[in-house]
Amino acid sequence: MRLLGAVLAGGRSSRFGSDKATALLPDGRTLLDHAVTAITPHVEAVVVCGREVQGMTCLTDRPAPDMGPLGGLNAALHHAAEQGFNAVLTTGCDMPVYPSALADALVGDRAAVLKGQQLAGFWPASLAVEMDAHLAEDNNRSIYGWLNRIGARIVDRPDIVLPNINWPDDLDRLRNV
Repeated sequence: MRLLGAVLAGGRSSRFGSDKATALLPDGRTLLDHAVTAITPHVEAVVVCGREVQGMTCLTDRPAPDMGPLGGLNAALHHAAEQGFNAVLTTGCDMPVYPSALADALVGDRAAVLKGQQLAGFWPASLAVEMDAHLAEDNNRSIYGWLNRIGARIVDRPDIVLPNINWPDDLDRLRNV
């Protein structure tokens, strides 16, 4: 199975107070750098959705900016379909780790997300047309609405704990580990 990795990085970081994708960890690398590095071993290629990053393949949210994570996912699904990938494995720019156990648990025959971390997901590229229809409808563009629409599998793995950076204190705790 050909997997495309997609780092969803188009958020406004409103809870964080500044652009968290560019926040630095003690090694001098950004959260975004860590997210790209973490997902890379599990996929054939990686794209960044929702922002421009020099030296990376970057996709503009589809069909328009400011659509939340579904805009980035939609761009990744279409890119995957156009480039011959079977599916997309996603992570958020604020998720600096992606253990093998997570990739193994998500990849399957239908869409799946990690319980409590809906940006850690597996999405067949064949969902691109369905995502277009979903985003064209009058809805709140919630990832939960999308998961319900497609009957995504929720992976409940309490043994897989991912740091997720939403507030400056979350980053401080990660820096002090």
